[in-house]
Amino acid sequence: MVEDGVKEISTVVASSANLHEKTEGIVPEIAARKQVEYIVPVISEALEKAADALVVRSQENVIRNIDALAVTVGPGLIGSLLVGVEAAKALSVAWNKPLIPVNHLIGHIYGNWLEAEPLPEFPAVVLIASGGHTDLVLMKDHGNYEYLGGTYDDAAGESFDKTARLLGISRYLGGAALSRKAAECKDNFIAGRLPRPLLHEENYDFSFSGLKTAVKRLIEDEDLPVEVVACEFEAAVVDVLVEKTIRAAREKHVRCILLAGGVSANTQLRSRLKLEAGNIPVFVPPLRFTGDSASYIASAAYFNQVYKPWDQIQANPSLGVMD
Repeated sequence: MVEDGVKEISTVVASSANLHEKTEGIVPEIAARKQVEYIVPVISEALEKAADALVVRSQENVIRNIDALAVTVGPGLIGSLLVGVEAAKALSVAWNKPLIPVNHLIGHIYGNWLEAEPLPEFPAVVLIASGGHTDLVLMKDHGNYEYLGGTYDDAAGESFDKTARLLGISRYLGGAALSRKAAECKDNFIAGRLPRPLLHEENYDFSFSGLKTAVKRLIEDEDLPVEVVACEFEAAVVDVLVEKTIRAAREKHVRCILLAGGVSANTQLRSRLKLEAGNIPVFVPPLRFTGDSASYIASAAYFNQVYKPWDQIQANPSLGVMD
């Protein structure tokens, strides 16, 4: 639950990561079944936490003070989206509250509005980097977005996870583990050996599939320390993300840069972007808002309730709340 789009009142997280670790990846049917199992208890607990935070007597008092409900309509796994959308539609009817659909990618952006002081100013260039997406967006105002470019193949987070698996660091969601291993490197003596895909192309697009292949060939041909390869891989990804983001910010004459998505938790990306942006302010979300969060979905709904920004950044599969 979020107040005025900027203050988190309560939040509850239920994760099935332990199950996905056993299968070394997400099984969509298992994920959806677990969401069906936990969604009602999670909503109830969130209301209870909100009652405590707002110092009111009961969940019913909290519900009366709710102005609207927000729900992610996509992109994402269709089964998981279906559970969330149907639950939100049921609550909308039962509580007689308006329901605001939110594009998942736009939701990520609003991690920068929660707990932020001062708030970001427009226009802004946004780098959305996650396990499923790597996109550059020009944000002219709330509800006014221009898509600048994105990945042709693997997303940045996906390439981190796949490379972690190649290096034997982790079998599931290994991006963070790869970064920790890279931090152990004292001397990157293979600096520049891996490609920086599309770095000098005159566009705002990305491509990371070939970089993963280059890592595979490198470790097949040479016996190199894992931490050194991890360091060079991370540097290659960060080089491309930073260079393209800053170039877009300067060419579009923006007032700030926003970082969003799971990869925004990467320490090297956060520090390099701030260092190389010069006099352009860089906003990074608090670490707990870098992964999936219902709070930034609520924030996005608050600021975009009179717009239809989900139509401006196309990504599928998605669901409609009127279906």
